[in-house]
Amino acid sequence: MSKHQAFSFGLIPPVGKLQAYGFVSSKREMPSLNSEITDDNVTLGPQATKQELINGTAGDVYTPTLIQDSNLVSRKLLIIVTPTYARPFQAYYLNRLAHTLKQVPPPLLWIVVEMMSQSAETADILMRTGVMYRHLMCNKNLTDIKDRGVHLRNTALSHIETHRLDGTVYFADDDNIYSVDLFEQIRLIRRFGTWTVAKLMESKSKTLLEGPVCNGSQVIGWHTNEMTKRFRRFHTEMSGFAFNSTILWDPKRWHRPTLEPIRQLDTVKEGFQVSTFIERLVEDESQMEGLPEGCSTIMVWHLHLESSHSFYPREWLMKNNLDVIAQLA
Repeated sequence: MSKHQAFSFGLIPPVGKLQAYGFVSSKREMPSLNSEITDDNVTLGPQATKQELINGTAGDVYTPTLIQDSNLVSRKLLIIVTPTYARPFQAYYLNRLAHTLKQVPPPLLWIVVEMMSQSAETADILMRTGVMYRHLMCNKNLTDIKDRGVHLRNTALSHIETHRLDGTVYFADDDNIYSVDLFEQIRLIRRFGTWTVAKLMESKSKTLLEGPVCNGSQVIGWHTNEMTKRFRRFHTEMSGFAFNSTILWDPKRWHRPTLEPIRQLDTVKEGFQVSTFIERLVEDESQMEGLPEGCSTIMVWHLHLESSHSFYPREWLMKNNLDVIAQLA
């Protein structure tokens, strides 16, 4: 593991009897549940029993397995990457997203990344969600950062590549709203999938749509309202695409021309990061799948809800009584 990363495991058993998933460790064996973890950069999340490990998932590589049931189901692992940082609505955003992810059938791994340290507030939220997670930290020097989100996502990409996680990667920012149907659509992706995202302007005066125009599942063009970005190669949002994780760590399978790691760049012009990143995943639209059929359904919404004031009580706990403004009659 890189010395610049630290992460926590959240081990959650599956709900019900319809799904089970196993794991194969490509790097090292998981520590015994009864032993201490000696790596200072790794902490184990919520305790899990040995039976939960059998029924659930732990380790470096997750692979879906079939169970003995009349309705055999094999589902692809969803790897949901969420960069986050301390701000007034952070707890609200993370809890809202967690409630959505809880509705998605397993296997699902939520990778949440913070800058410089794993905050106690975020760790507490993750432990209470009931969603399997990994809590990562990015130690990038803040003075060198142009776009914080780029480096947080790159920390997750490095983790996925190092541990060869096999599934579908999706960048789910915490402040978006997601339909549960989106995650079922993502599971259908073979290489790269894309869809339309609705964005409410900061002025709250209008909504913009951005994403692919499709003939069935074939991408035949792009729709965008932002003319200042019309020279981008691909017109979609960070939350408007997902891709097969093996593209990151199995270049021969996808005939990639270079072995250079695929990462996002914060050196490109603002608004062009997404397109530049996608250009490293696919050659053109022929390697894309438009979702859902016809790309006619909105499944992601980006709203501007941030407060103009940054003050809020730490951990949203009131240690002192509020001032009395209205006296009792």
